[in-house]
Amino acid sequence: MIPFKDIELQDKELITSFTLNSPRRNCDLSFSNLCSWRFLYNTKFAIMDGFLLLKFWADGELVYMMPIGNGDLNKVLDALIEDANREGEPFCLLGICAGMCSELETFMPGRFQFTADRDYADYVYLRSDLATLSGKKFQAKRNHINKFKKTYNYEYTPITADRIRECLDLEAEWCKVNNCDQHEGTGNERRALIYALHNFDALGLTGGILHVEGKIVAFTFGMPINQDTFGVHVEKADTRIDGAYAMINYEFANHIPEQYIYINREEDLGIEGLRKAKLSYQPAIILEKYVACLKEQPVEAIKW
Repeated sequence: MIPFKDIELQDKELITSFTLNSPRRNCDLSFSNLCSWRFLYNTKFAIMDGFLLLKFWADGELVYMMPIGNGDLNKVLDALIEDANREGEPFCLLGICAGMCSELETFMPGRFQFTADRDYADYVYLRSDLATLSGKKFQAKRNHINKFKKTYNYEYTPITADRIRECLDLEAEWCKVNNCDQHEGTGNERRALIYALHNFDALGLTGGILHVEGKIVAFTFGMPINQDTFGVHVEKADTRIDGAYAMINYEFANHIPEQYIYINREEDLGIEGLRKAKLSYQPAIILEKYVACLKEQPVEAIKW
């Protein structure tokens, strides 16, 4: 039996010892995401034979992440399949990228059915692109930033413990304007965001705040996913301030250490306006993710 346990804040060092040293850039593997969203997914983890194992319930369906680590992957997959059987559920793996599809086919040829969902693909950008906005393809973005600089007396500062309160106040105002408590998706996001802000340092988050005339108009935060990819999890802005979203994006990219070649700005969830905005920043990679389920155990479509 695999010794799964609930993810807690004190598990950060152990879990990130696997994720930060993995080549995987999925936003799902950020410790902050794992911990902040556990209320929705009942997230659990275990360490077995040199692998980190992650277990969730998505839309009421049991799912696992691809094991992370080194060793006998076949043995670990067999153990996960046995765990699913014990739960009386089909065996499915979530967040499987193209390379992992090939890996699964190598270890268990012909046994999995792979289903992609474009709405859950991650947008991965070159940090240097977002930090410099250089080149013809970013001319419109540069114009937007220059207009903001000319229009407003602004200041960018890092999120510190004494500034959490103003982030929470802006989030509450944003939520009121967007009626987020009336929608399950934004309501869940709000709960995860508030948890993250209240546990900012313990989660290992880094963030920034944009002030105009001394008043907060935007904030953002995230954390490393692995050694070359930084995940941006949240970005909120006062839409009455033209260019606030573009400016907080630009400033944060300039304050992320140059160690990180890539910035993962997560999915668009099939929201048309969000997809258009994310594509406009010219992603270097659209990281398509698949659900992989054993063919002999049909399952309803799983949404992350």
